[in-house]
Amino acid sequence: MTVTANAAMNIAKVLIEALPYIRRFAGKTLVIKYGGNAMVDPALESSFARDVVLMKLVGINPVVVHGGGPQIGDLLKRIGKQSQFIEGMRVTDSETMDVVEMVLGGLVNKQIVSLINKHGGRAVGLTGKDGQLLRARKLTLKRNAPELDAPEIIDLGHVGEVTEVNTDVIDMLVRGDFIPVIAPIGVGEDGQSYNINADLVAGKLAATLQAEKLILLTNTPGILDKNNKLLTGLDAEQVEALIKDGTIYGGMLPKIRSAMEAVHAGAKSVHIIDGRMEHAVLLEIFTDQGIGTLISNPHVDY
Repeated sequence: MTVTANAAMNIAKVLIEALPYIRRFAGKTLVIKYGGNAMVDPALESSFARDVVLMKLVGINPVVVHGGGPQIGDLLKRIGKQSQFIEGMRVTDSETMDVVEMVLGGLVNKQIVSLINKHGGRAVGLTGKDGQLLRARKLTLKRNAPELDAPEIIDLGHVGEVTEVNTDVIDMLVRGDFIPVIAPIGVGEDGQSYNINADLVAGKLAATLQAEKLILLTNTPGILDKNNKLLTGLDAEQVEALIKDGTIYGGMLPKIRSAMEAVHAGAKSVHIIDGRMEHAVLLEIFTDQGIGTLISNPHVDY
């Protein structure tokens, strides 16, 4: 293939623009939550895998946390079981938990590992049960209703929240030049398995690892204002105001909660980016403009 002089110059400019970011992030940990359209579109899947491999090759340590809600729903449908959601969370009885473990810990996790390895990486798949990576407890959901004197307690079954992160396994893999790929399944003190929101797991990991960045791939361009205009840069106080006035709501809230926890715990920044764009991760971390919303830690100088 013949490369014109202009095309070659554009490639050179891209590489030069990326160089200071490569230097800045070399040796640093980036936690990436992978989900949405990026997991079901073959071109986007390959794009994501190549991004992760390139990050590792230039000295960055990516840690991938993945979801898999659509795949769980498809398998439940095939076995004749109806999916039920309350406030965006899947009600997970014992039978559904078995499906969650099969899909997240087996099918989806191994597909991502295989794809990264196919593109030249060295990925290793884990669930939060491996090495007691994610200790969890049953999530208690309370809902206020005007007609009730006290909040209603809703039982979501095997839905959990992270109580503790043991990063020994991740540290060992990173030192061995591997890329950890983590399914969001936790384990309780009694050995019980719990289905945990992948955004919240990614936030907990970023906080515990003191990650340079937490990157959340979504099906939107980022955080939008009430006029659907992209907000490219926010701090923690601005985010809290957007939640309070209802600009941030619904399915975006778990992502924002994980983002805020990571920032408050010491992560340098959180990026909420559009996973429907090829090479979204590289465009966000290696270019001057980026493509999504950056939530910055006010205690970090850039």
